[in-house]
Formats: sequence, structure tokens, C-alpha cells
Amino acid sequence: MNHQLVTSDYIVFAIYFVIVAGYGYYIYNRKRKASADTKDFFLAEGSLTWWAIGASLIASNISAEQFIGMSGSGFKMGLAISTYEWMAAATLLVVAIFFLPIYLKNKIYTMPQFLSQRYNGTVATIMAVFWLLLYVFVNLTSILYLGALAVSTISGFSFTACMIGLAVFAIIITLGGMKVIGFTDVIQVFFLILGGLATTYLALNLVSHHFGGSTGAAANTMNGMWDGLGLLRQKAPEHFHMIFDKSNANYKELPGLAVLIGGMWIVNLNYWGCNQYITQRALGADLKTARNGLLFAGFLKLLMPIIVVLPGIATYVLWKNGMFAEEMQGVVDGVKQVKPDRAYPILLNLLPAGLKGLSFAALTAAIVASLAGKANSIATIFTLDIYKKHFKKEATDAEQVNIGRIAIVVSCIIAALVAPALGNLDQAFQFIQEYTGFISPGVFAIFIMGFFWKRTTSAAALVGAALAIPLSVALMLIFPDLPFINRMGWVFVIIVALMVIISLMDPKSKDNPKALQIDTGMFKLAPGFAVGAIIICGILTALYTIFW
Repeated sequence: MNHQLVTSDYIVFAIYFVIVAGYGYYIYNRKRKASADTKDFFLAEGSLTWWAIGASLIASNISAEQFIGMSGSGFKMGLAISTYEWMAAATLLVVAIFFLPIYLKNKIYTMPQFLSQRYNGTVATIMAVFWLLLYVFVNLTSILYLGALAVSTISGFSFTACMIGLAVFAIIITLGGMKVIGFTDVIQVFFLILGGLATTYLALNLVSHHFGGSTGAAANTMNGMWDGLGLLRQKAPEHFHMIFDKSNANYKELPGLAVLIGGMWIVNLNYWGCNQYITQRALGADLKTARNGLLFAGFLKLLMPIIVVLPGIATYVLWKNGMFAEEMQGVVDGVKQVKPDRAYPILLNLLPAGLKGLSFAALTAAIVASLAGKANSIATIFTLDIYKKHFKKEATDAEQVNIGRIAIVVSCIIAALVAPALGNLDQAFQFIQEYTGFISPGVFAIFIMGFFWKRTTSAAALVGAALAIPLSVALMLIFPDLPFINRMGWVFVIIVALMVIISLMDPKSKDNPKALQIDTGMFKLAPGFAVGAIIICGILTALYTIFW
């Protein structure tokens, strides 16, 4: 198997690099205001169009975590892992309709700022520290590790060299501020989708050729691709069910109907609605632009499983029928076993010259865009919610931007130092989801109660923040067989109940001065958005009906 890029691959990759870097430099110089204005640097206030917001959301969300991790989960459990992508499309609609109006009406720019405004500075600071630790040591680190592993597998360069290269590339883009990130993400998404579809096309044609569905020239045509898709469903029907029953070996990861009406909503609503990393892209725009951006992202989300899940299923079918026996093997704790996360890199190494360079660029685009987005969010929270509030309240805009840039560099260095420690991961995507889930129920409970129940008090929010991790750990130890998605649901219910009791015990909560002012007019939808939302819901209904 070829683990080296050839000249034509390097040419394609160089074209990608020059386009992204050149366009980013152009955007940066077009409005030099970003170099000194805090809101412009961190939020690109008023600058991002709906298509830039939507593309940036997807570029920042889709990374090696999806390309490598979700493809690996596709290898192991099949199409069901797509629920993270397809339910996200529905979640984006909820966030656009109900969350965005509240943020924008109250001029919220960071998630800790919302907590400070709605509760108090203590809740905001505690959660700011939580988020910084999570973003640096789980998200940024895992993106860098998986990205470097994938790039190293494909290119033949050392893991360390790839890790440093990705970190430096991301830092260069991030230092230009959110405007540069937002507009370069449009190009990143173009390469991500084009290169991702090329890999899916190869995988399906490979399946078709292997089983004799198409031969000769037909094996590399659209006919071969459709033959391959049909063969996947024929050879691995168990990999095309979205809802597992308890007899399924993967039920613990995706527990049946909970992915539709249970804990999966907490996973998604917390990620897409209460997450600086994501919401930051929309907070600098007006409501109509921000909503249209999230709608566009929802349509792109429907496409993602074709790019990141089908290749994993194709690799599984080929592996089950004798291919990639050695390539899929890895050593974990001294024991040789199948490593699902090797599925996607194996396929990339089969691509022909030039096309391999395109897919290599797509993977790099996904990794770098996610690193840049995460680093910018780390810088935003650290600068606006830690440094300015607790270290230098009178800091000028220029000083805050400089501190933000220092935070970007430092966080990437920390991630690079910690990343090699993740070497024993099996399914990285599931690992990230489970451990992020230790704080997600508490965060979402604090936000949703703060949004829609005026009596929620600061004391209740502190209890919610403090109990999320202990409750999650306790339930994991007491009920080790309880699926983590269900565990998140129970932790959320317990925390909400406690917050209600604590708030009702405080007589002052009846006239809570911190309560948000909400009126139904905030949630009125434009006709175009409403039509788009109905189309997405219709497509999701069809997908879950067909692949139930």
C-alpha cells in the first residue's frame, strides 16, 4: 500500500494551501480593523454572510474526529452513528428558532457572559474554567492527535512533524481573527466536501469491483458507485439500521429510541446551542443572517454521513471479505486487535495520484478549520471572561487582541504536548462524546432553565454546575451497563429537579431581577426559513423511516 504522496499530490495540496492562505491574507488586509478591535477579532461583528456562517459552522465541526473517528464508528456499528449528524440538523433548527433570538436581543457574545448576566460572576467564572479545560485537554488535543495520526498515515511523514505542521497552520489562520476564520472556512468546506466525496466514490467503486458488480471501465463510473452502494446494503444489512434494540452489541453506544427522544437531544442542544466554539460564528450577525446561516449548516449536515460514514461501512464490508486484514490490525495494551479508526486512512492510501492530494487537502482543511475555530473560542473565553474580568479590567481593545493571540499559541502548544498521550484510543469519536458528556447535562440544564424559567436562581445554577461531574461519575459506577447517552438524560433530569427545588425555596425568586425578558415576537420566522426548516424535517423523517 502506498503511504507516500507523489508530485501531483503535492501540487494539488499546494494549490489548496495557497488559496486558503492567500484568501485569508486578503480578508485580513481588507479590513485591518480586526487587528485592534475586540468584537471584530473575536466575533467578526457584522462581517460574516449567512453562507460564511453556515460553512464556518460545518468546517469547525467536521474534523479528524468525524473523518477518522466517525468513519471508524461506521466500520464498527454502521449507519446508526449518522444520528449525530442528522439529529444535529434538527438541533440547528431549534437553536436558530429559540436560542439565537435570546442571545442576540441580550447582546451575548460569550457563553460565560450569558451566565454572568443571567446568574452571577461566580457561575460564569466556574463554567469558563470548565470550558477552557474541556476545549484544551479534550477537544483541541483530540483534534490534533487524530489529525496528525491521519496525515502521518497518508503522507508517510512522522507523527510529530504532522502534529507541528497542523498546529502552525491553524495558528496562522487563527491569529487573523474570526473574520479570517469565517471566510477561509468557506474554502475549507469546499475542499472538505469535494475531497470527501472523492473518497466515498472510490470506496463504493472498490466494493463494486471486489464483488463483481462492475468490471473494467464501469468499475470507475457512477454505475459502479451505485452498484457499490447496493452491495453494501446486501453484504452488511446489519450496518443499515438507525435504531438499535437491546440485543445489538452496540446498544450501549446508541441506546435505541434515546437517539430520537432522549439523551441525544442533550448532546446536540448543548453542543450547538450552549457552546462558544459553535455559537460564536452567529453571535456577530443580525438574527436573519444568523438564522439563515444555521439553516444552511443544517442542509450541509444532512450530507455529512455520505462523506464520513459510508467509507467506514465500505471498509468493513471489504475487510469482512478478506481485504485489509493486516492494515486494520493494531496493538492496544500489548494485544493485537482490529482498530476501527484505521478505516478512513486505509481508503485514502488507495486513491490515485492527484485525487489522493485532493482528499489529503480535504482532511487537512477539516483539521485546520476545527483547530482554528477551537483556538479562537479558547482565546475569546480566556480574554473576555478571565483576563479582562479578573486580571486587567481596563485593558484596551488592542491589549485584549494581543492576549487572545497569546492564548491561541499557548493552547496549541499545550495540545501538542498532551496529544501523544491519546495513543491507546479505539473509537475516538465515542471517547470524545462520552467524556464531554460528563459536563453537558449540567451546562444544558443551567442554560435552558436560565432561558425559559424566570425563577431560576444563581444558587440553583451553582448546584447544577457543581453536581454535573459527580453525578455522572456516580451513575457510571453504580450502573456500569447504563448507556452514557441515557446516563446524560438522568443526570439532566436530576439537576433540573434540584434547580427547581432550590429556586422555589428562595422567596426572592418570584421577582428575579436577573430574569430575561422574552416575548413571543422574538421567535417569529421568515417564510424562507420556515420552508427550509420544513424541508429538513421532511428529509429526516424519510431517512429514519427508510433506515429504521
